[in-house]
Amino acid sequence: MKLIEKDFYIIVEDEKDDVKQFASFLESTGYENIKDKNVVVDIQKYGELQLPELLSFLSLSNKHRSSKHSFVLVNDTIMIDEVPVELIVVPTLLEAADIIQMEEIERDLEAF
Repeated sequence: MKLIEKDFYIIVEDEKDDVKQFASFLESTGYENIKDKNVVVDIQKYGELQLPELLSFLSLSNKHRSSKHSFVLVNDTIMIDEVPVELIVVPTLLEAADIIQMEEIERDLEAF
């Protein structure tokens, strides 16, 4: 797992070649490294993914978002209409950063 620190989030990339194993690893062993941060999971290297592969991140996404942190997947090949609303999937890292900024603003506004 490769971690790239940004100002208000962290980008997580897999250094292996199995997206489902990566999701499982992040949810168990790797979670300690990301639990208190906004997270962008860059899975662009896998190319065309199917919905079941994306759904392997659903449990982790729900867990992370319930702790008031953003969780965004980046992949530009998935048909966005197939993705459940509980998962946020965007085609670029720039869009992921934008989503996190918007969610941070929303959380700040909710605090008032």
